[in-house]
Amino acid sequence: MQLIIIGGGILGTAHAWAAVERGHHVVHLERERQARGATVRNFGLVWVSGRSGPELPAAQRSRDLWEKIGAVVPDIGFRACGSMTLVRTAAELAVAEEVCARPDAADRGFTLLDPDAVRSVNPALRGEFLAGLHCSRDGAVESRVALPAIRAHLASTGRYEFVAGHEVRAIFSASGVTVADDHGVTYHGDAVIHCPGAVHGGLTRELAGDALPVRRVRLQMMQTAPLDEQLTTAIADADSFRYYPAFAGESLTNLNSAQPQPDTAATHRMQLLCVQRLHGGLTIGDTHEYDDELAEHDEAFAFDVTEDPYDHLTGVVAELLGRPLPRVVRRWAGVYSQCLAPDALAFRREVADNIWIVTGPGGRGMTLGPQIGQDTADLMNL
Repeated sequence: MQLIIIGGGILGTAHAWAAVERGHHVVHLERERQARGATVRNFGLVWVSGRSGPELPAAQRSRDLWEKIGAVVPDIGFRACGSMTLVRTAAELAVAEEVCARPDAADRGFTLLDPDAVRSVNPALRGEFLAGLHCSRDGAVESRVALPAIRAHLASTGRYEFVAGHEVRAIFSASGVTVADDHGVTYHGDAVIHCPGAVHGGLTRELAGDALPVRRVRLQMMQTAPLDEQLTTAIADADSFRYYPAFAGESLTNLNSAQPQPDTAATHRMQLLCVQRLHGGLTIGDTHEYDDELAEHDEAFAFDVTEDPYDHLTGVVAELLGRPLPRVVRRWAGVYSQCLAPDALAFRREVADNIWIVTGPGGRGMTLGPQIGQDTADLMNL
């Protein structure tokens, strides 16, 4: 089968991987020279610990797929580093204790550690905290280099072509599919998978209409200069309990009631996640802003970033490490697409014969991308 994939982000690349792995041929179109959206503006976390419901088995399978891809393409930088969520109050500790007592705790790799045990796992954590929720199943990849490395491997099979800087303008479904781009080039294939990321207008609207159950979410993040020691795990603070469904329960309800977030964190819907890149720098975030909550006169998210969230995040990381951070060398905002359909891993629909749209993993693209690609391939009988 000849497959045409539109969109060079993690979802488009994951679908290309699934198709090529199954013996098919892929032409992969990306409107930019490289993917520049949420795929490269994230932590690179493969985050199993916070998932629940149908997300959890999908995240587990996807994490194993990342490990498999990493064995074939070492340059993606996959490492099974795990994560450590540090709790600093009795109310936060109660949430960690509750989730560790649940039947699925072992499947997630959850272990609740005292401060000495935390430092045995991750000696860089020399700050003050009551305990750490260790999740051995979490992992990380190098998001800025993973996709080019995967594409290079796919190209080596002879069944994959990446076409950069070509924006698709139209798709026709008759005797297979035909795709026309803005250079006047047409491509013919048996099926199309359109992975538009957070671009919900244009071609996406033409194909699927205005009733997509998706919204856009904006985040702010940063990266430091290299830290002079290794973080052996990703780290999080207990505000992450508030944003991931796996931690819902009586103890979380009590936490939200008894211990509201600081004003800056509450205003920007913040949690701390921190991952050390292979070059030593720390990727730190993040915030959450939703386009369906913008004022009626606002047409889009603000073009600039706000400093208060960065001050809050650097303060929290410094407290947990027990030391000043290296200087911040990069700050950025990103926008991702979030599907609002209950229990959906993403929005996925065949909008015309052999034309599929897949978007909206909702900040879970790096975690769930490989499995979403496999699921689509199964649905298409590839």
